Formats: sequence, C-alpha cells, structure tokens
Amino acid sequence: MKAHHLNCGTMRPFGGKLVTGAGSYFDTTELVCHVLLLETDDGLVLVDSGLGVDDVRRPGETLARRFLVMSRPVLEESETALRQVEALGFAASDVRDVVLTHLDLDHGGGLRDFPHARVHVAAEELAAATRPGKSGNDRLRYPDNQWAHGPKWTPHEATGETWFGFDGVREVRPDVLLVPLFGHTHGHTGVAVRVGDRWLLHAGDSYFFHGEMEPRRQCPPALRYMQKRMQVLPELRVANQERLRELVRDHGDSVDVFSAHDPTELRRHRKVRA
Repeated sequence: MKAHHLNCGTMRPFGGKLVTGAGSYFDTTELVCHVLLLETDDGLVLVDSGLGVDDVRRPGETLARRFLVMSRPVLEESETALRQVEALGFAASDVRDVVLTHLDLDHGGGLRDFPHARVHVAAEELAAATRPGKSGNDRLRYPDNQWAHGPKWTPHEATGETWFGFDGVREVRPDVLLVPLFGHTHGHTGVAVRVGDRWLLHAGDSYFFHGEMEPRRQCPPALRYMQKRMQVLPELRVANQERLRELVRDHGDSVDVFSAHDPTELRRHRKVRA
C-alpha cells in the first residue's frame, strides 16, 4: 500500500500565537485538513475527505457562517481531494472507499465528489449526523447538504478486535482499521493503516496540536478552547487523548500518530515520505 499525505483544506484563523503557540499574536496562522490517499491493489481509499468542490464553489450552501468567519478557509479548488486525485492521474471512480474519522463539515465535505465510493463511518457518528432536528453545535458541524446525494453508507459498530490496547477495532478492508476514539463527537474514530512494516494512525480531532502528544503536553490556548467548545463526551475525549500519548510513548517505533489539523505533523509526514 502506498500512502499520500494531502492537505484538503487550508484554514487561516486569526490569533497568531494563540493558535500556533509561537511568534506574536499578529502572525499569520495556518491549519490544514490532513487527508490520506491510499493506493491499493484494488483501487484508491481516502481517509477523511476534507472540503469538497461544492464547498469551495458555493460555501454558503454547506459551510456555516460561524465556521467561515472563525476558520477563514482559503477555499482553493486545487486543494480538494478530487482535484488532487486527478492531479495524480486517477479519476473519481478510482476511489472505492472513503473511511471517515467523523462527519464534521471539514472532514466529510468531499463525499459528494466520490458518489460511487463506499463510505465507512462509526454507526454512532452516522446516527448523530443524520438525525432530524439537529441544533446547536450539531447543526453547525453536520450540514445535511454534504450528503444529500445519498452516499453508500457503510456503518460500523464499535465492537471487534484489540489493536495496541484499543478495543472494539473493526477492519473495514485489509490493513485499514477503525479505532474508536469517542469524545470529540459521539462516534469519533481513528483510522489505522498498515504501510509496509509500520502503522499510520489518523487520529482525526482527538487532539489539535502536536505538542499534546509529547510527555510535557502543551496546546495553544485557542486550540485548547476549540477542543472543549466542540467536544460532546468530555471525559472520553480526555481519556482517549491520554491513551494516544501512551501509544506514542510505548509503541512509537511501530505506530505513527497524527491529527487532522496540525500543519507541523503534515509537513513531517510529507518529508518522511519524500
């Protein structure tokens, strides 16, 4: 399996040091939407999908005003997963599976660009995202227009095998696993991928800043606030974040862990791949 590390949605919120943890309060900030594109023997697999073409062309239809104001997405069509798949010489139909950490608008926006793909997601997450009468944060984070086309949902229950001490792990296809990491949302899930003799673990929004995985964990105040603002199961989120730190500490020689929005982690993985 070959893995490409893509940025499928640059965001430039105000805040400088409050977001990056360094420099001044007036510096330009940058967050990313870290997506994996996997080349397998029987087609392509996306892990998360970032912002989609329709999000970029008509943001008012799917991206909440508060998200646009706070996150300040760049909205470049060339950054969408579809355009990057095409730039590598593939077609949308070559993407057979999309495996989601969760269905927040900056993770599920690309689903419309791959309508023939199977969409793997935790059953709890799908139920929360598609239930009628959503309000508050759920109405902001789960825009129904992003899946109005009727995706080929493949929901997975949080039951299964054990993987490096994590229970309820499901194999969605060979060497691609769903690892329950509930907390940020009701069905938030990590996606583990075996590449060669190592594992990659896309931890989604389980944490926002690379310093949170270090022994003396640190996180800039703006990102710390956003984690608490968007969490739905606080105790589980904190507990799973601690388990990720233990995974890095005890099995860092076998597993590379990264989150969805940290540009430092994206650069590091692109450099290693190069």
